[in-house]
Amino acid sequence: MHKESYLKSKKEVAKWMRRLYKKGLTTSLGGNISLRLDANHIAITASATDKGQIRSKGIAIVSMDGQVVDAQLKVSMETGMHLAVYKSRPDVQAVVHAHAPMGSLFATTSHRINTHLLAEAYAIIGEPCTAGYAAPGSDLLAANVAAACAQANVVLMANHGILALGDTLLQAFDRVEVLENAAKMTVLTSLLGDKSELNQAQLNELKALF
Repeated sequence: MHKESYLKSKKEVAKWMRRLYKKGLTTSLGGNISLRLDANHIAITASATDKGQIRSKGIAIVSMDGQVVDAQLKVSMETGMHLAVYKSRPDVQAVVHAHAPMGSLFATTSHRINTHLLAEAYAIIGEPCTAGYAAPGSDLLAANVAAACAQANVVLMANHGILALGDTLLQAFDRVEVLENAAKMTVLTSLLGDKSELNQAQLNELKALF
């Protein structure tokens, strides 16, 4: 891939990272986004960058074996996790890891996010799964998340945050937003003490449609 293509991809990753921050789905220094460039490389947000103002220089190009190909800043400590996900899911083209408040809330409890309340939630994210806790940036975290991604496109990272996969950055980002909304709906219906869930026939219909 030529440097011109690298730059275009870096700008795209930076754009979605800024959007993630502006939507309140991650913190200034938290979260990371990556994009598969080809069979051997990914673009990923660098470490310790202001996610609300990040630009192309804050995006690194890393090979699938973890070698830094192009970077002006230190690469994210979660690069190994992203690479593990791409290796376990060859179909995935984009990964968004965020510290979305409501989604992360459920990563700290035994309660599940109810995706049976709204058709959109079930159609877009299905049933999220949970990856066991491990220290940020560790090999164990990478292994735990990669294993969870074999079961679902949206993962709650225990006592950490959330992660979503996609064919595109848009799809992965959308899954983060829908998960956050589903988490809010779960809490609000609990507070109201009343809810109407989709039945199994309706869920099966959504599966067939999407």
